[in-house]
Amino acid sequence: MLLLMIACLTAVAAQADVRIKDIAFFEGMRENQLVGYGLVVGLNGTGDTLRNSPFTEQSLEGMLQRLGVGNLSEEDMRTSNTAAVMVTAMLPPFARRGNTIDVVVSSLGDADSLRGGTLIVTPLSGADGEVYAVAQGPIAVAGYAAQGINASIVEGVPTVARIENGATVENEIAFAFDSLDSVRISLRVPDFTTAQRVEEAINGALGANTARALDATTIEVNPYEKGDLPGFMAAIEGLRVTPDSMARVVIDARSGTIVIGQNVRIDRVAVSQGGLTVTVREDIEVSQPEPFSIGETVVVPQTSVAVEEREANFSILEGDVSLQRLVDGLNAIGLGATETISILQALKAAGALHADLEII
Repeated sequence: MLLLMIACLTAVAAQADVRIKDIAFFEGMRENQLVGYGLVVGLNGTGDTLRNSPFTEQSLEGMLQRLGVGNLSEEDMRTSNTAAVMVTAMLPPFARRGNTIDVVVSSLGDADSLRGGTLIVTPLSGADGEVYAVAQGPIAVAGYAAQGINASIVEGVPTVARIENGATVENEIAFAFDSLDSVRISLRVPDFTTAQRVEEAINGALGANTARALDATTIEVNPYEKGDLPGFMAAIEGLRVTPDSMARVVIDARSGTIVIGQNVRIDRVAVSQGGLTVTVREDIEVSQPEPFSIGETVVVPQTSVAVEEREANFSILEGDVSLQRLVDGLNAIGLGATETISILQALKAAGALHADLEII
């Protein structure tokens, strides 16, 4: 039943009209990765061990010297409340000075947890080496760790944290948006049919020869009014098209989730699924000697093995059928998710499944 529901929902979604902005993006308007190295202080004894993390000790010493604290010996640098971290962030397009962005803080040394720490001012650089943002502030950890003498428990990852709006943009990326002679739209999933439909939707709404599909990913659009480029792009991204998709079956073997696309077809086949259920049971019995006799108590394991064979039933799956009939045929055999996955893999190996089989 779960397989049927997932497949039907996929079929409905595949036929829906969607906005161009949901399946494509405008070239040149993208995020940029930022990275920086910093220190987290204020940890409750869960920071780096300076003896095992020399880079943390050097960074801490350098920071204190810049703040006017010098002449520290190795014996003086024995704190466990500091951790070296890598700070990453995504700089959104058109970010202006003073805007704030979220950052992710990840431990670099052997710290046990970053909970309760505060990130010290950390410059964030782009791929070109220029500093575009500066991060600082108290961090929030989703996971936790607790331990005693003989036991410990860890939930989530306490050595990775976030700072909401933790970085301030200090440098802007130059982009002359108003000077563009044409705009290119890139599909997130390359497909010639979808690209052609996007071209037809734009030309139908904004006039002939406004858009031209260059390949399976790119559609070039010539603005009809150069002075109002934002309004022109707003009119484009709100247009609706019906995206096409490849025939695909996606299987998550860990959770047993199966998603079958609408265009999946199979040849006429007969499918049977059967097997053996083997049960092994171990019972422990204790053999003791009679009272006032010479002997010792021994443990005698008793093993019982039972084999149950399930009857194999055939079900005919018609070729070139709709998604509904395909799912009905699989459900008619009365299989679980594991057996259904095995059948789909066998169909693909036999060349009877005309779809891309993706296992994640």
